[in-house]
Amino acid sequence: MNGTERKPLHRGGLKTRSGHRTSTPRPNVVQPLRLVVFACQFVLLSAAAPADYRDEIPFVPTPIEVVDRMLEIAQVKRGDVVYDLGSGDGRIVIRAAKKYGARGVGIEMDALLLEKARRAAAAEGVAHLVEFRAEDALQTDISPATVVTLYMLPWFNDAMKPKFARDLKPGARIVAHDFGIEGWEPERIEVLGKPVRLLGGVHRPHKIYLWRIK
Repeated sequence: MNGTERKPLHRGGLKTRSGHRTSTPRPNVVQPLRLVVFACQFVLLSAAAPADYRDEIPFVPTPIEVVDRMLEIAQVKRGDVVYDLGSGDGRIVIRAAKKYGARGVGIEMDALLLEKARRAAAAEGVAHLVEFRAEDALQTDISPATVVTLYMLPWFNDAMKPKFARDLKPGARIVAHDFGIEGWEPERIEVLGKPVRLLGGVHRPHKIYLWRIK
């Protein structure tokens, strides 16, 4: 999931608070929930923050069933060039290449995720169709893209509006997971699955937005 400097979820435990001292060590029950904690932060930050609140965007992977539906809604086909901004482990462009024969470019700042994505592309036999670049997604050249995919916070989507309008050709599709683009009416919105309970009582199903450049 999806600023322009995105880091994988931290592997350390979380500090706990206690009103008294005890000689018995507390079991670390928090560590298995770290993915849920960061997913909750991702949702809460996006809901509470204005568009100009430029918080670091954590890596929260898009479930593969959501990836498949994003590509279907964007009508990806052979001949398309799919750019994933904040590509993480590369799953979206790899999936587009494997299922549809589309070429893909993943833009990511985290070196470990870039290396993981390149290994995954080779393992899936699509390394000749995709590439992964260590670039700032706000600055990268997206003009070759016929499809752009996003799983980023609202401030990033908003900041990309001038670039989308200027650089993408008519007919190019933008498909976003969970977060829209302020002020842009989507051509389509699709809600997937049932609401999910996150830490703090937040309920949120997956949502996919589609825009088409005119």
